[in-house]
Formats: sequence, C-alpha cells, structure tokens
Amino acid sequence: MHMNNIHPTNIYLNREDKEQYLKQNGKVIWITGLSGSGKSTLAHGLERKLAQRGYLTQVLDGDNIRTGINNNLGFTEEDRNENIRRIAEINKLFLNCGVITINAFISPTNDVRAMAREIIGTDDFIEIFVDASFETCTERDPKGLYKKALAGEIKNFTGLDAPFDRPDNPELVVDTNKLSIEEGVELAYEYVRAAVRW
Repeated sequence: MHMNNIHPTNIYLNREDKEQYLKQNGKVIWITGLSGSGKSTLAHGLERKLAQRGYLTQVLDGDNIRTGINNNLGFTEEDRNENIRRIAEINKLFLNCGVITINAFISPTNDVRAMAREIIGTDDFIEIFVDASFETCTERDPKGLYKKALAGEIKNFTGLDAPFDRPDNPELVVDTNKLSIEEGVELAYEYVRAAVRW
C-alpha cells in the first residue's frame, strides 16, 4: 500500500498523514473500574469488534505494562502515579500513529485520570467507567484478590482500604452489575465507533 496525497518532499509524516493511511481517527479509550469489574474483558471485546471492522487497535493493561515497561514500579502511591504517567505517554505515541489505544487500568482516583487526560489531550480521550459494585466484584473475584484482601493478606486494596473515586464525568458508563459483557461491548462499540470513524 502507498500513502497517497503525501508530498514527496515532506521529511516527517504527521498524525493526519497516518490517519489518512489507516482510514481511522486515532483515539485513546481509557477504561476504569474496580478489579474484577470487567475492564479487560470489555477492552478485548471492544478491540475484537473494532478489528472485525478494519480498525487498527492496541490494548494496554496490567499484563503487558506491569511485566514490561513498568516492571520496576511497585504499588506505592508515587509508583502508581508514575505507572499511569508512563501509560499516558505511551498512549500519546500510539495516538500520533493514528492507532486506537484501549486501556484497562483501575486508575483509582480522579486526579490520576485527570493527569492522563491532560497528557493525552481531552479531545482524544474517551473515559469509560465500568461500574460494578465492590459486592459484585467480590462475588466474581476472578483472581482471588478480594478473598485475600478481606483476609488481610493484601494491604491498600482498591475499594477496601485504598480509595476508588467514581469518575465525575466519564464519556460513557457501562454498568456490569446489570449488563452482560456482550451488551457492554456493544454499548462501548457504538460510542467509540462515532469517534474513530474516518
């Protein structure tokens, strides 16, 4: 494939050139919620649905961030903030390539999410709150973390003895207390599609 309509004397390709090549608008989808709320499942379901329609995406979550670029960070408040700062900067690089980046991170406070939004730019930032109560997440407990936290084996557990701020003004709320994952993916897809459509 060739990148048409790009002047041959231009040394640098800009974001618009790359979006034209990909025929999509780059965006950052930032999915937040408690552990076990369904963030990663929603992220991967949304990625699959977008990919089936020809969109280029990348999912970022704890599995590929904490084991890679952020493997030197712990879980102090300072390290958690640095974790999100680095993730936001990575998103900016993908954004400048026209890629749709889908993030699944607890990112528990309004302040840390505001920092990510500021780094990325509010026009390109779509915050999706996966709303599931602490009780719902405790019942699901896919990784056994709630059982350990309630037994006192995990300290500073988000939603128990560490805060989780409900987002003030997310672009979209997906209530997984009530919706199936398929319904949540469809809801997120319909919202995101309008933003990324070329």
